[in-house]
Order: sequence, then structure tokens, then C-alpha cells
Amino acid sequence: MSWIERHRAGLEYCVFPGGGVDDGETPEQAAIREAMEELGVDVILKQKVAEVQVGQKSKQLYFLAEQVGGEFGSGTGEEYTAADPEAPEEGIYLPVWMPIDDLPVHKKIYPVKLAELVVRSLTEGWSIVPDISFEEAG
Repeated sequence: MSWIERHRAGLEYCVFPGGGVDDGETPEQAAIREAMEELGVDVILKQKVAEVQVGQKSKQLYFLAEQVGGEFGSGTGEEYTAADPEAPEEGIYLPVWMPIDDLPVHKKIYPVKLAELVVRSLTEGWSIVPDISFEEAG
């Protein structure tokens, strides 16, 4: 599985890859584009696994994806090309690949409930009907 390690404004934490949906794009198309921009990989989406409401922001959708091409860590999104790692508000943005088994030892992964869902998938699998929805503090 992959995530993004962030060092920003004196904080260190990890988030699942993602981003916004551009005009004329479906959430699924955005997920595929963001995987290439942030991780450098071509993916096919297997299924939606969660909808997360974070504070008053719009819902975030998360998908189970399979890498079918590209080179992990070669993303060329604005996170790499337009960010200033010396600026505290921008910080460092690093794609990380790790086994799901290692996920429970990391304490600052957001959204927390999504991380818990991923760990549970090892023993319970993924629900056929992706109606998992929850809120996270913003």
C-alpha cells in the first residue's frame, strides 16, 4: 500500500494519496490521475472502499486500486514541482510504499478510520458493497 509522508509546519504525519476532482472529471478519473501525479503509477480502480466527511469539507472518496504500470516515486504533480521544501507551510511530500502489516505501528496516519479499515481488510477482506462512510475531525 502507499501513502504520503508529510513534514510540514513542524508536524510529521501521513495521509493516503489523493486530491481534488477537476472540472469535467469523475471521482474515478481523478483518482487515476492523482495516482500518476502523486505516486508516478498507472492504476486501475477495483472498487470504492470509503467515503469520508472531514469537518465541513466535501466528501473524500477512497478507492482500492491496482498498479498496472509506471514507476513508484516518480510522480510529477505540483506537490513536487511547485512546492518549496524550505517553506514551513509547504514542507516535504514523500511517497512511501509499505506492507499493510506495518500500518498499525504508525500512529499519525489520516484519516485514522480509513487506516483501521485497511488493516481490517487483511482478515475480513473488502466489502462487496462499498457503503462505508464516516466522519473525521477537520
